[in-house]
Amino acid sequence: MRPFCLLVAAGIAVLAAAGPAAKAPQDGPYHVIRTEKVGGDGGFDYVYADSAGRALYVARTRQNPRVNVFALDSLKPIGEISKVSAHGAAVDPKSHHGFGSSKPVAMWDTKTMQLIKTIEVEGGPDGILSDPASGQVYILSHGEPNVTAINAKDGSIIKAFNVGGAPEQSAVDGKGHLFIDLEDKGAIAVVDTKTFQVIHTFPLGEKFGGNAGLAFDVKNHVLFVACREPSVMVMMDSNTGKVLADLPIGAGCDGAGFNAKTHECFSSQGDGTLTIIKETSPTTFVVEQTVKTMPGAKTMTIDEKTGKVYLIAAEYGAPPAGSATGQGGRPRRGPLVPGSFSIIEVGK
Repeated sequence: MRPFCLLVAAGIAVLAAAGPAAKAPQDGPYHVIRTEKVGGDGGFDYVYADSAGRALYVARTRQNPRVNVFALDSLKPIGEISKVSAHGAAVDPKSHHGFGSSKPVAMWDTKTMQLIKTIEVEGGPDGILSDPASGQVYILSHGEPNVTAINAKDGSIIKAFNVGGAPEQSAVDGKGHLFIDLEDKGAIAVVDTKTFQVIHTFPLGEKFGGNAGLAFDVKNHVLFVACREPSVMVMMDSNTGKVLADLPIGAGCDGAGFNAKTHECFSSQGDGTLTIIKETSPTTFVVEQTVKTMPGAKTMTIDEKTGKVYLIAAEYGAPPAGSATGQGGRPRRGPLVPGSFSIIEVGK
């Protein structure tokens, strides 16, 4: 590490020690490389990078439902899976099958981008995760059944089961364990992917809740749990559930990811910030940087090959008169500004 980086790291450590009120540094190695306005109508939720296949998947809902596919290196459109209204997408690298968290779940060939089949599931598909080690894809639902495990090779349903709460993001260790954010319980459920039984439920404690993002340092057994109530990242031992530390992040988190090469965790927030937390050891962490992205860019994905982070957002007009708040008391948004839907690329 260069002397300049050492000085920055020392300053960050002081900020982190000051507690949640401390502001993260704006200057650092990461910045917005480009913002591509790719446009298109419809709602959106998750974004997914298929690093091996060099493709970026963005599911669009409502008007003209489809899954848009972009070249990961150029961000140019390369195709779409039409008539699929999904919250997110995932790819199994062995079978080259893609899946959308739609109802029914869509399954397609990632080489031809042609739909192979649809899979009838219960609940309300939302989050989605591919587990290459087991060859399974997990569809998450706030309603029961909370998880549906699908065979990535043939699209058959292996098991639908509950985990005791509303799942948001999930992660796997490649050794038969699935970790799931339970947003409404302020806890992490640990599932045995062979028996599909919940073997542990790790509470975050009374101080933390609204956990909507989850990242995982598999090697060092550290879970990064991004919370909204309050806006903090909680670091947890994945073996014992022990809370190791907590650090401030931006408001309105809805996604997180971990770069195992750089030992950095990224948390995307709706307030238009990307918080980067450095794991200096398996038990010590500092807020390395806060990058300004775009308001509403609350979900993200990491390209494992390049280490770049991708977020999605759009601009909105004024909300309709007389509709100050929406679901859950949140401010109601106006109509999406035509052509404003964007992909934001962040890197060094």
